[in-house]
Amino acid sequence: MIAPELARWVVAPLDAPAEVDAAALRHLLDGLGNAIAAARTGAARPAVEVARGLGGPPEATILGTSTRVSAPAAALADGTLVHALDFDDTHAGGLVHATAVVLPAALAVGEERGATGRAVLDAAIVGYEVACRVAAAAPHGFHRRGLHATMVAGVFSSAAVASRLMGLDATTTCHALGIAGSQAGGLLAFLATGASTKQLHPGLASQAGILAARLAAAGATGPETVFDGPDGVFDALSEGVATPSSIVDALGERWETTQIGIKPWPTCQLAHATMAAAQDALARAGASVDEIVAVRAGVHPDSASVVCAPDRDLTRPASPYAAKFSLPWSVAVMLLDGRVGTDTYDPDNLDRADITGLAARVTWDLTPGDGVAADAAGDVVLTLADGRTVAGHVDRSPGGGSAPLSDEALFAKLEGNVGPGAERLAAAVQALPQAPDFSTLLSLAAETAAVPASSEEGAP
Repeated sequence: MIAPELARWVVAPLDAPAEVDAAALRHLLDGLGNAIAAARTGAARPAVEVARGLGGPPEATILGTSTRVSAPAAALADGTLVHALDFDDTHAGGLVHATAVVLPAALAVGEERGATGRAVLDAAIVGYEVACRVAAAAPHGFHRRGLHATMVAGVFSSAAVASRLMGLDATTTCHALGIAGSQAGGLLAFLATGASTKQLHPGLASQAGILAARLAAAGATGPETVFDGPDGVFDALSEGVATPSSIVDALGERWETTQIGIKPWPTCQLAHATMAAAQDALARAGASVDEIVAVRAGVHPDSASVVCAPDRDLTRPASPYAAKFSLPWSVAVMLLDGRVGTDTYDPDNLDRADITGLAARVTWDLTPGDGVAADAAGDVVLTLADGRTVAGHVDRSPGGGSAPLSDEALFAKLEGNVGPGAERLAAAVQALPQAPDFSTLLSLAAETAAVPASSEEGAP
């Protein structure tokens, strides 16, 4: 069975290669930057307010503050903070936002347990592997059932992180994974309304995973068949072909942590390849945006179901968050402004006549590919006023796979998110493997979050 094997690996000594350490540190830094940006703008205010109200023993610090609450409450706030701006990383194979569920559990339980920086980094790597592998075992399968893969896979990841940091044995960790499975969910109903539930999903998953580990430690049991059934998570919550055995295939040999992409733009990952292809086409055309008569894109069917859904107005999104899930709107603003940052999705931009006008001229064809949607190529054809057609293409969305975000671009993104504290924060993250604790990180996060964000920040 899968869960017992996974549990044994989760709690065993970890010997990750240097490149895995480096990748995990990059993602933790990116996640901290996104959380601080959200804290500075109040994007996750309801979750932070509720976490403060839940209170509890002062075990862990809410990111961007000096407030200490129970570890589950802190994880609720932190997961929402990391994901609130939709600027956090994505593992293409699983279409899962890994850091949003890994970082909250690692920091909250790590602080509660007085863990070293090395212990927190090892737990984070374990969490990355679990989140990515569980989600990728059913490519787009959870989304086809109307569920957010980040919350489905995230409960297992957070349970694994918490179990490792709590020092649980393999049997108890297996129970924690089984208990976590009964808390998997996360409806995609927000897509049609622009509601903020998607922002909450990683926080809810992180909180649930910690609770699962605590329940197992207290003697509660969970099904060891949670992955392979009958009536396990894939039977109940996934549609299409699933290969649960891939969760434990080559554990400790093949590292999914190195395959997570870092977003250059704070919008749905499934629109990124098309946005980049549109940039490429405009550059090739050597024309102004005013000359564009039509934009035709080739879009993977699984992407289209999320960012081109016909059941909502894609040219005039219902909310800033809905705009992040409109491919026509995001492509139009990229062409018009030449950049997309956190300020792009300000409410005042939703009714900009130039954006809605160009978005109305964006159409698409479904172009199935051999791979998953988040790793598909981007193709756009612009039709210009003089009758010319100009094609743009990218092999995949920028930021991951064969087109990783450079260290320079990552730092520019961090600087836009956190302001003047970027350099010190980056240094503190790099020093994490040797740090006796991570109090410096928490202090820097609170200090930088206290500085009001400017309207120009958030774009690399």
